[in-house]
Amino acid sequence: MVEWVWRAARSSGRMDPVVVATDTDEVAAACRERGIPVLMTSAACASGSDRVREVARQIDADIYVNIQGDEPTLTADFFPPLLDLFERAEVDVATLAVPCAPQEFANPNAVKVVTALDGRALYFSRAAIPFDRDAAGFAGYRKHLGIYAYRRAALERFAALTPSPLEMVEKLEQLRLLENGIGIYVADAPRDTIGVDTEEDLKRAEAVLGGLASGK
Repeated sequence: MVEWVWRAARSSGRMDPVVVATDTDEVAAACRERGIPVLMTSAACASGSDRVREVARQIDADIYVNIQGDEPTLTADFFPPLLDLFERAEVDVATLAVPCAPQEFANPNAVKVVTALDGRALYFSRAAIPFDRDAAGFAGYRKHLGIYAYRRAALERFAALTPSPLEMVEKLEQLRLLENGIGIYVADAPRDTIGVDTEEDLKRAEAVLGGLASGK
């Protein structure tokens, strides 16, 4: 699964190097067997962003991209819209969203995001935001995808901050940035992804990957 994600990131042609950061010897060994660059990080990292910060101490770059290894349906076309946001000087952190499927409107595991007209995130929530007060049939919910890119200074600042009140309530680390005045800008992803958290997710991902491999 990690290899699928790594190959997708590499094939975008927008990131170099692309490395796997892990605190697990088993994952590191599997990567080395496949010729995938790997960096060992502390088991004490509280989030993926903290793990990326450890990578930043070893690899110098202007922008760092945090990609979860359990997103095997990511493809190369996810990365241009994410990274193109940094052509705007005001963007320090970027992420992606897609239209939220109706069956996920009330799903707390499908994180919703609302943005200003310029794409800056106003809030992320496990609740359905905005609230359709008049029950008018609002269908414009946007689902956040947990892929982030940071300028180095923003990554360092995030990691130096303590968990914030809203972050702890919603269990969403990106709220730490918003609560501390660090803007997050949101681009449209080409499609939704399948994050593998359950056996059912794995079966769905395998079906998609099997179709890609066969050219369907």
